[in-house]
Amino acid sequence: MKFTRIFSLIFAVLLAPFALATSNAATDTIANSAELKQKLKDSLSVEVHSLSQSPIPGLYEALTDRGVLYITQDGSKLFHGSLYDLDKGMKNLTEAAMAGPRIEMMKPLENNMLVYKAKNEKHVVTIFTDISCGYCRKLHNQMDEYNDLGITIRYLAFPRRGVPSTNADEMEAVWCAADPLKAMTDAKSGNKVKHNKCDAKIAEQYNLGQSFGINGTPAIVLEDGSLIPGYQPPKDLLRALESIN
Repeated sequence: MKFTRIFSLIFAVLLAPFALATSNAATDTIANSAELKQKLKDSLSVEVHSLSQSPIPGLYEALTDRGVLYITQDGSKLFHGSLYDLDKGMKNLTEAAMAGPRIEMMKPLENNMLVYKAKNEKHVVTIFTDISCGYCRKLHNQMDEYNDLGITIRYLAFPRRGVPSTNADEMEAVWCAADPLKAMTDAKSGNKVKHNKCDAKIAEQYNLGQSFGINGTPAIVLEDGSLIPGYQPPKDLLRALESIN
Protein backbone atom coordinates (compact mmCIF):
# COMPACT_ATOMS: atom_id res chain seq x y z
CA MET A 1 0.00 0.00 0.00
CA LYS A 2 1.39 3.40 -0.95
CA PHE A 3 0.76 6.44 1.19
CA THR A 4 1.48 9.82 -0.40
CA ARG A 5 2.14 13.29 0.93
CA ILE A 6 3.35 12.03 4.30
CA PHE A 7 5.87 14.83 4.63
CA SER A 8 3.17 17.40 3.89
CA LEU A 9 1.26 16.13 6.90
CA ILE A 10 4.34 16.26 9.11
CA PHE A 11 4.82 19.92 8.29
CA ALA A 12 1.10 20.52 8.75
CA VAL A 13 1.27 19.00 12.22
CA LEU A 14 4.24 21.16 13.11
CA LEU A 15 3.06 24.45 11.65
CA ALA A 16 -0.75 24.54 11.62
CA PRO A 17 -2.47 26.47 14.43
CA PHE A 18 -4.42 23.46 15.67
CA ALA A 19 -5.24 24.99 19.03
CA LEU A 20 -7.29 27.72 17.36
CA ALA A 21 -8.90 25.58 14.71
CA THR A 22 -9.87 22.68 16.94
CA SER A 23 -10.60 24.08 20.38
CA ASN A 24 -13.75 21.97 20.62
CA ALA A 25 -12.40 18.87 18.83
CA ALA A 26 -12.04 16.78 21.97
CA THR A 27 -15.71 17.04 22.83
CA ASP A 28 -17.30 17.30 19.39
CA THR A 29 -18.50 14.27 17.52
CA ILE A 30 -16.87 13.70 14.15
CA ALA A 31 -19.52 15.34 11.99
CA ASN A 32 -17.90 14.29 8.71
CA SER A 33 -17.17 10.74 9.87
CA ALA A 34 -19.05 9.07 7.00
CA GLU A 35 -17.31 11.24 4.42
CA LEU A 36 -13.86 10.55 5.82
CA LYS A 37 -14.50 6.80 5.98
CA GLN A 38 -15.71 6.81 2.38
CA LYS A 39 -12.69 8.83 1.24
CA LEU A 40 -10.31 6.35 2.85
CA LYS A 41 -12.20 3.48 1.25
CA ASP A 42 -12.21 5.09 -2.19
CA SER A 43 -8.58 6.24 -2.03
CA LEU A 44 -6.94 3.27 -0.33
CA SER A 45 -9.46 0.41 -0.59
CA VAL A 46 -9.57 0.01 3.19
CA GLU A 47 -12.53 -0.61 5.47
CA VAL A 48 -12.68 1.73 8.47
CA HIS A 49 -13.86 0.03 11.66
CA SER A 50 -13.82 3.18 13.78
CA LEU A 51 -12.83 6.83 13.62
CA SER A 52 -11.89 8.81 16.72
CA GLN A 53 -9.85 11.74 17.96
CA SER A 54 -6.12 11.02 17.98
CA PRO A 55 -3.71 12.28 20.67
CA ILE A 56 -2.78 15.10 18.26
CA PRO A 57 -5.37 17.89 18.01
CA GLY A 58 -6.76 18.18 14.50
CA LEU A 59 -5.85 14.63 13.55
CA TYR A 60 -8.25 11.68 13.54
CA GLU A 61 -7.30 8.08 14.24
CA ALA A 62 -8.81 5.53 11.85
CA LEU A 63 -8.80 1.88 12.84
CA THR A 64 -8.95 0.02 9.52
CA ASP A 65 -8.64 -3.49 8.16
CA ARG A 66 -5.02 -2.58 7.38
CA GLY A 67 -4.07 -1.14 10.75
CA VAL A 68 -4.15 2.42 12.10
CA LEU A 69 -4.14 5.46 9.84
CA TYR A 70 -4.26 9.13 10.76
CA ILE A 71 -6.22 11.65 8.72
CA THR A 72 -6.75 15.40 9.07
CA GLN A 73 -10.20 16.79 9.80
CA ASP A 74 -10.67 18.05 6.27
CA GLY A 75 -9.56 14.70 4.80
CA SER A 76 -6.76 16.28 2.77
CA LYS A 77 -3.72 14.78 4.55
CA LEU A 78 -2.91 11.23 5.61
CA PHE A 79 -0.25 9.80 7.90
CA HIS A 80 0.70 6.13 8.23
CA GLY A 81 3.07 5.26 11.04
CA SER A 82 3.44 5.18 14.80
CA LEU A 83 2.93 8.04 17.22
CA TYR A 84 5.11 8.13 20.33
CA ASP A 85 4.70 10.06 23.59
CA LEU A 86 8.06 11.63 24.45
CA ASP A 87 6.86 12.48 27.96
CA LYS A 88 5.95 8.86 28.73
CA GLY A 89 9.14 7.05 27.84
CA MET A 90 8.45 6.89 24.11
CA LYS A 91 5.15 5.05 24.65
CA ASN A 92 3.81 3.83 21.32
CA LEU A 93 0.38 5.47 21.18
CA THR A 94 -0.53 3.74 17.93
CA GLU A 95 0.07 0.32 19.44
CA ALA A 96 -1.87 1.33 22.56
CA ALA A 97 -4.82 2.36 20.38
CA MET A 98 -4.92 -1.09 18.77
CA ALA A 99 -4.60 -3.18 21.95
CA GLY A 100 -8.19 -3.07 23.21
CA PRO A 101 -9.85 -3.49 19.80
CA ARG A 102 -7.68 -6.52 19.02
CA ILE A 103 -9.21 -8.48 21.90
CA GLU A 104 -12.75 -7.80 20.65
CA MET A 105 -11.87 -8.40 17.00
CA MET A 106 -10.47 -11.87 17.77
CA LYS A 107 -13.60 -13.11 19.55
CA PRO A 108 -15.57 -14.09 16.40
CA LEU A 109 -12.72 -16.43 15.43
CA GLU A 110 -12.17 -18.07 18.81
CA ASN A 111 -13.88 -21.27 17.66
CA ASN A 112 -11.42 -21.47 14.76
CA MET A 113 -8.31 -21.23 16.91
CA LEU A 114 -6.08 -24.26 17.44
CA VAL A 115 -5.51 -24.33 21.20
CA TYR A 116 -2.63 -25.94 23.05
CA LYS A 117 -3.88 -25.59 26.60
CA ALA A 118 -1.62 -25.47 29.64
CA LYS A 119 -2.65 -27.79 32.47
CA ASN A 120 -2.06 -25.08 35.06
CA GLU A 121 -3.10 -22.16 32.90
CA LYS A 122 -1.87 -18.75 34.06
CA HIS A 123 -1.76 -16.88 30.76
CA VAL A 124 -3.28 -17.13 27.28
CA VAL A 125 -1.62 -15.78 24.15
CA THR A 126 -2.80 -15.84 20.54
CA ILE A 127 -0.16 -16.40 17.87
CA PHE A 128 -0.55 -15.77 14.16
CA THR A 129 1.45 -18.58 12.62
CA ASP A 130 2.58 -20.04 9.30
CA ILE A 131 3.53 -23.69 8.89
CA SER A 132 6.49 -22.81 6.61
CA CYS A 133 7.98 -20.16 8.93
CA GLY A 134 11.27 -21.21 10.55
CA TYR A 135 10.71 -19.34 13.81
CA CYS A 136 7.10 -20.58 13.95
CA ARG A 137 8.48 -24.10 13.81
CA LYS A 138 11.01 -23.32 16.53
CA LEU A 139 8.25 -21.91 18.74
CA HIS A 140 6.04 -24.93 18.09
CA ASN A 141 8.84 -27.35 18.98
CA GLN A 142 8.92 -25.70 22.42
CA MET A 143 5.17 -26.02 23.01
CA ASP A 144 5.65 -28.22 26.08
CA GLU A 145 7.90 -25.57 27.64
CA TYR A 146 5.32 -22.83 27.14
CA ASN A 147 2.58 -25.04 28.53
CA ASP A 148 4.72 -26.07 31.52
CA LEU A 149 5.10 -22.37 32.37
CA GLY A 150 1.31 -22.05 32.43
CA ILE A 151 1.03 -20.40 29.01
CA THR A 152 -1.81 -21.56 26.77
CA ILE A 153 -1.06 -21.05 23.08
CA ARG A 154 -3.89 -20.29 20.64
CA TYR A 155 -3.05 -20.34 16.93
CA LEU A 156 -4.57 -18.28 14.15
CA ALA A 157 -3.49 -18.78 10.55
CA PHE A 158 -1.43 -16.18 8.74
CA PRO A 159 -0.25 -17.68 5.43
CA ARG A 160 2.57 -15.34 4.46
CA ARG A 161 1.95 -15.79 0.75
CA GLY A 162 -1.58 -14.50 1.18
CA VAL A 163 -4.98 -15.88 0.27
CA PRO A 164 -5.54 -17.58 -2.11
CA SER A 165 -2.22 -19.43 -2.33
CA THR A 166 -0.78 -22.91 -2.01
CA ASN A 167 0.45 -21.81 1.39
CA ALA A 168 -3.12 -20.99 2.46
CA ASP A 169 -4.37 -24.34 1.12
CA GLU A 170 -1.74 -26.17 3.17
CA MET A 171 -2.85 -24.34 6.29
CA GLU A 172 -6.48 -25.13 5.54
CA ALA A 173 -5.49 -28.79 5.43
CA VAL A 174 -4.16 -28.49 8.98
CA TRP A 175 -7.25 -26.72 10.28
CA CYS A 176 -9.55 -29.25 8.60
CA ALA A 177 -7.70 -32.38 9.72
CA ALA A 178 -9.37 -34.91 12.00
CA ASP A 179 -6.77 -33.98 14.64
CA PRO A 180 -5.70 -30.40 13.86
CA LEU A 181 -3.21 -30.20 16.76
CA LYS A 182 -1.34 -33.26 15.52
CA ALA A 183 -1.63 -32.05 11.94
CA MET A 184 0.00 -28.75 12.94
CA THR A 185 2.92 -30.63 14.46
CA ASP A 186 3.19 -32.80 11.35
CA ALA A 187 3.09 -29.80 9.01
CA LYS A 188 5.68 -27.87 11.00
CA SER A 189 7.90 -30.95 10.89
CA GLY A 190 7.81 -30.77 7.10
CA ASN A 191 5.28 -33.55 6.57
CA LYS A 192 2.43 -33.17 4.13
CA VAL A 193 -1.09 -33.11 5.58
CA LYS A 194 -3.97 -34.54 3.56
CA HIS A 195 -6.07 -31.67 2.23
CA ASN A 196 -9.63 -31.85 3.45
CA LYS A 197 -12.13 -29.03 3.01
CA CYS A 198 -13.99 -27.38 5.87
CA ASP A 199 -15.09 -23.95 7.04
CA ALA A 200 -11.67 -23.12 8.49
CA LYS A 201 -11.97 -19.38 7.77
CA ILE A 202 -8.30 -19.12 6.77
CA ALA A 203 -8.98 -15.96 4.76
CA GLU A 204 -10.76 -14.36 7.70
CA GLN A 205 -7.87 -15.22 10.01
CA TYR A 206 -5.36 -13.80 7.55
CA ASN A 207 -7.37 -10.62 7.04
CA LEU A 208 -7.66 -10.16 10.81
CA GLY A 209 -3.89 -10.36 11.11
CA GLN A 210 -3.51 -7.72 8.43
CA SER A 211 -5.92 -5.43 10.27
CA PHE A 212 -3.66 -5.79 13.32
CA GLY A 213 -0.72 -4.52 11.28
CA ILE A 214 0.90 -7.96 11.08
CA ASN A 215 3.19 -8.59 8.12
CA GLY A 216 5.26 -11.51 9.37
CA THR A 217 5.13 -14.57 11.62
CA PRO A 218 5.09 -15.48 14.39
CA ALA A 219 3.15 -12.52 15.77
CA ILE A 220 2.06 -12.83 19.39
CA VAL A 221 -0.98 -11.07 20.83
CA LEU A 222 -0.75 -10.83 24.62
CA GLU A 223 -3.66 -10.89 27.06
CA ASP A 224 -4.03 -7.09 27.02
CA GLY A 225 -4.13 -7.00 23.21
CA SER A 226 -0.58 -5.71 22.81
CA LEU A 227 1.42 -7.24 19.98
CA ILE A 228 4.92 -8.71 20.02
CA PRO A 229 6.27 -9.34 16.52
CA GLY A 230 8.59 -12.30 16.24
CA TYR A 231 9.65 -15.34 18.20
CA GLN A 232 9.87 -15.19 21.99
CA PRO A 233 11.56 -17.98 24.00
CA PRO A 234 9.30 -19.46 26.68
CA LYS A 235 10.83 -17.67 29.67
CA ASP A 236 11.01 -14.34 27.80
CA LEU A 237 7.35 -14.62 26.87
CA LEU A 238 6.45 -15.38 30.49
CA ARG A 239 8.33 -12.26 31.62
CA ALA A 240 6.46 -10.16 29.06
CA LEU A 241 3.15 -11.52 30.31
CA GLU A 242 4.01 -10.97 33.94
CA SER A 243 4.99 -7.37 33.21
CA ILE A 244 1.46 -6.50 32.08
CA ASN A 245 -0.22 -4.35 34.71
